[in-house]
Amino acid sequence: MSFETEQQTSDRLRPRRRKNRKRHTGRNVLLGFVAFVLVAAAAAGVFAFNLAQSFDSKAQKIDNAFPDESTRPDKVEAAAGPSATNMLLLGSDSGAASVDEAEAGAPTDQRSDTMMWVHIPADRKNIYIMSILRDTWVDVPGHGESKMNSAMAFGGIPLTVQTLENMFDTRLDNVANIDFEGFKAMTDALGGVDVNVPVAFNTQQFAFPAGKQELTGEQALAFVRERKAFSDGDYQRVKNQQVFLKAILSRFLTAETLSNPMTLSKLVDTVSPYVSVDASLDAGKVAGLAVELRDVRASDVTSFTLPTLGIGTSADGQSIVLRDDAAIADIRDALKNDTLGTYLQQSGVASKP
Repeated sequence: MSFETEQQTSDRLRPRRRKNRKRHTGRNVLLGFVAFVLVAAAAAGVFAFNLAQSFDSKAQKIDNAFPDESTRPDKVEAAAGPSATNMLLLGSDSGAASVDEAEAGAPTDQRSDTMMWVHIPADRKNIYIMSILRDTWVDVPGHGESKMNSAMAFGGIPLTVQTLENMFDTRLDNVANIDFEGFKAMTDALGGVDVNVPVAFNTQQFAFPAGKQELTGEQALAFVRERKAFSDGDYQRVKNQQVFLKAILSRFLTAETLSNPMTLSKLVDTVSPYVSVDASLDAGKVAGLAVELRDVRASDVTSFTLPTLGIGTSADGQSIVLRDDAAIADIRDALKNDTLGTYLQQSGVASKP
């Protein structure tokens, strides 16, 4: 006869965590970035590491986020100090294939609704966020020319990463996805967010008059998702996303919030369960970035949209966004040389929402 120890009994009675927890398919890239900044800009030292541990234990992992290593650009390492960091933030259609399928690299019915390339320079003094319109006509490896968001449908997250890495000849260090419900929860946890709506519009649920107003989680979600209400569709939606991102960072990146451990812990605990990140974005890496980005504030964040040549029609009759190869080449050089800030100043591409 054998006897259980108290610890064995406790372990046996504890509910088992499901190995493959169901992942929501509704995704929004904005919260993915804010969730990352919640940890990365919080505070240095032990407290930042504790926040990172919470993020690491509760966030879901994307096990297969990157394409085959032989197809990828080399990582450019700095001679001394940290290297520039590049992150891809994805928001995918709801009601489509599961994120597990998208991670696997097989064809799915998912399409990337929203894409943002985040560049953190080596000096860690700024953050640059580049929105990429989903209908931009690009070369998808193995499939020829197609809309940017079709890369997800053809080959999941790995092919989406490969398409963008090929376009900019720059290696992505991390990938993140986010669930809509977490986006709403985080917005409400902040007590609402003040947004200066640039163009008045209505959705089925809400009216958004032009001007400053406080948005709840439900309203914020409708604000950043809407595109059919605008004559230029995705162009205005991307602008609205950038406006909201700036507003929510302004709400979060304040001395009042960053110096309040209770508020920070609540926000990280609220957001983390809805975030999916690649396996390399662990607690240690996040804590390190927290130290490096401790002085970054909302005024140090610049957002812009990848320049295009307007709307056109593909050979098979699709309405597409024509890519601007000259602008892509300039941004490619700026990313590789870590001079994106200089490029934006000289080109006038970036806006200040």
